[in-house]
Amino acid sequence: MRNFRLIARLDVKMRNLIKGVQMEGWRKVGDPAEFARAYAAQGADELMFTDVVASLYERNSLHDILKAVASETFVPMTVGGGVRKLDDVSGLLACGADKVALNTAATRDPALISEISRTFGSQACVVAIETVYRDGDWQVMTDNGRNHTGLKALEWAKEVADRGAGEIILTAIHKEGLGKGMDLDLIGKVADMVTVPVVAGGGIGTTDHLRELTQGTSASAVAVAQALHWNKLSIADLRKTLDDQGIFTRPLEAA
Repeated sequence: MRNFRLIARLDVKMRNLIKGVQMEGWRKVGDPAEFARAYAAQGADELMFTDVVASLYERNSLHDILKAVASETFVPMTVGGGVRKLDDVSGLLACGADKVALNTAATRDPALISEISRTFGSQACVVAIETVYRDGDWQVMTDNGRNHTGLKALEWAKEVADRGAGEIILTAIHKEGLGKGMDLDLIGKVADMVTVPVVAGGGIGTTDHLRELTQGTSASAVAVAQALHWNKLSIADLRKTLDDQGIFTRPLEAA
């Protein structure tokens, strides 16, 4: 039976849960810890926190939020934003994170991926890839889609996996926040190219979109934000969609 994870994504700016469209036009949603605890109670398999201004200010400010959520829930947590060195990773893991996601720093110094994987284990090392389709190819972006890296998404995905990343978070910026479906072509190509799990993000708005993802690609998980925050979908809706397809979902009583 296929395993598939439902991940609630929480983007945070200055201690506020926020959400935008195509990583722009951020709107305040509420208290990230409160939303995180609710999603965990509803049956999310994992929580994913991203400090969206961490690269700008060269620091991650989620430590207190992680501690607050970790003290009350037992759902695995991935945290990203502003991770540049081993001390950043150890600090976030000490606050309750199970995995730490790299983005900007990895594109600038790919050797950091291998260093983190060797030190903390590949299971703790995640690389987030933000990409847009331009000029006939998927281009890798950083800083919430503001900066071009010159990297091609498919080539970069293979490199980060080869360097020891234990998981890839793949977000199609041109689909993100619209709720009109995912870039299945991109997700399918990346998931088939690498041997590590691929978390698909950007575009989930209906249960049909989840069904298309699971039936059309070999992605291992989906990260959902706007559809959950604005109550367009619930974790229960997503779990039922997986159950109806015979895809394994974690029993709620084990949460």
